[in-house]
Amino acid sequence: MECYRRRRVVALVAAIELECLRRRRDSGRRFWVHPVIANRQERGQFWALYANLRAHEDKFLDYTRMSIHSFDELLVLLSPHLQRRDTFMRDCIPPVERLVITLRYLATRQSLASLYFAFLIGKSTASMVVRETCVAIWDVLHPAVMAQPQEEDWLQIADLFLQSCNFPNCVGAIDGKHIRVKKPIRSGSQFFNYKKYFSFVLFAVCDANYCFRYIDVGSYGSSSDSAVLGHSAFGQMLNNNELDLPGNTTLPETTYPAMPFVFVGDEAFALGEHLMRPYSSR
Repeated sequence: MECYRRRRVVALVAAIELECLRRRRDSGRRFWVHPVIANRQERGQFWALYANLRAHEDKFLDYTRMSIHSFDELLVLLSPHLQRRDTFMRDCIPPVERLVITLRYLATRQSLASLYFAFLIGKSTASMVVRETCVAIWDVLHPAVMAQPQEEDWLQIADLFLQSCNFPNCVGAIDGKHIRVKKPIRSGSQFFNYKKYFSFVLFAVCDANYCFRYIDVGSYGSSSDSAVLGHSAFGQMLNNNELDLPGNTTLPETTYPAMPFVFVGDEAFALGEHLMRPYSSR
């Protein structure tokens, strides 16, 4: 039965690829793979450089912005999520090449067109590889690197703020950052912000070492920081006392009263029991 199912899947994949070939022929497309990017495994940047780069740690770091050891660890974690099957028409892009393409894109801010000529893969393929790899990185590393802090973690963050900033009972700094984007189709003014360009909002909570402890990405650029906080999972957990914050305690060198642990933000946020903001600039 398993063999029969496998044959059916293979036949279905072959039929789909033949239909794609027919549609490309009917649309006037001249090549299945353009001659400029043919022979990727012989002339592509990954296949030409990767083995030599691994022989020189400093050059590998310059190229990927990552040490060989860190790269190998990340590759082991991501490989099950990046592996694809070869087909009758072409070999799949292996996980190691997908990771190198993505790291190069993130490290250098290259355009998809430059990846097209450097790695000899289609622009749409490059876009898909970068997107899928970034999603895999987030899914795999998020629980380990940016897990929700527990009470002991909040206390350690508060100690760091007290030592570095002389600010007691502080467990994080919050703010929003506008990420400029092209106007999404049929979005109206939802992404148009007060700075007069289109954006979506990155909302973040950082500790005293400038490390992210929580992020929320994708809110409309027209939304205020306070609205972004209120709609985020973090803001809802904060309002419902679900963040496992430590109980109220007295400030250093005092015996009364017991004060809550707080996050600090700018004037864009509303004052709350666990949220401090400066006095109005007025």
